[in-house]
Amino acid sequence: MMNHLKKTTMALTLLIGSLVLAGAAGAQSAQVRGIISGRSGSSMTLQTASGNVTVMLTPDTQAEDVEGMFHARRKEMALAALVPGLAVDVQGSYNAQNQIVANTVKFKGSSLRTATDIQAGVAPVQQQEQAQQQEIARQKQELKTEKQQEAANAAKIAANKSAVAAVNKRFGELGDYNIWDETTVYFGNGKTEVDQQYFSKIQALAQKALTIKGYMIQVQGYASKVGSAALNQRLSEERAQNVIDYLEQKCNIPLTNMLAPGAMGTSQQVDSDVTAEGQAENRRVVVRVLQNKALAGT
Repeated sequence: MMNHLKKTTMALTLLIGSLVLAGAAGAQSAQVRGIISGRSGSSMTLQTASGNVTVMLTPDTQAEDVEGMFHARRKEMALAALVPGLAVDVQGSYNAQNQIVANTVKFKGSSLRTATDIQAGVAPVQQQEQAQQQEIARQKQELKTEKQQEAANAAKIAANKSAVAAVNKRFGELGDYNIWDETTVYFGNGKTEVDQQYFSKIQALAQKALTIKGYMIQVQGYASKVGSAALNQRLSEERAQNVIDYLEQKCNIPLTNMLAPGAMGTSQQVDSDVTAEGQAENRRVVVRVLQNKALAGT
């Protein structure tokens, strides 16, 4: 009888212990959905239905585009795509500070494109509307019978206005950041490789960034108006990407501290494209060191 009682007691003890361990393990897992409201170093703040949540990113964190729009983006650039204003689903586990350490971060490519455009400072909605209205006017003169095209353009204006306004509401175009340092890298006509004369400037900026708590690095590429719009857009993207590569590979800046590179095309020209000198000024990449104002105490 005593042996039977001992065996029963031991079995109950093991069962209770297993349940406690299983409950503890289950309690540590986390799954949350929200909007990225800020990035500071390897952490990001997520605005959810129940309040703000801190999410920690690690080199093992996997960021996935569930729509497949950005499947061609290099895998190691995925974390840089997590910009403020992006809607994400996060899976991971809680650490001792009640922060979520992310295993996977999933997002839609369409949401990333809109959030990245706002982060990079693309022309305001009003300019987009004006350009499209001019196109509609031109089409009316040349093809007065194509009323359906006019209606489609008008609908596109409304859709763009709604999408950009929604992202503007949840992300203030870097208004929450201080600019601690800035440098400009210039390129030859049609060139995208970083000239070695700029290596020391980029390295100096990177060294300063490493001394700033919670720093982020923003890279924006531009092109002159020589050539087609599609070519200039590609050139500005490749220039920004090559600067990102140099920061990562030669300056030891982790991708968790970099925002997605902004391909600005021919927007925000700093000089006239009528002269060769003006064109040279417009073929550039601007690199900035940012810090969240909350961390700076301003």
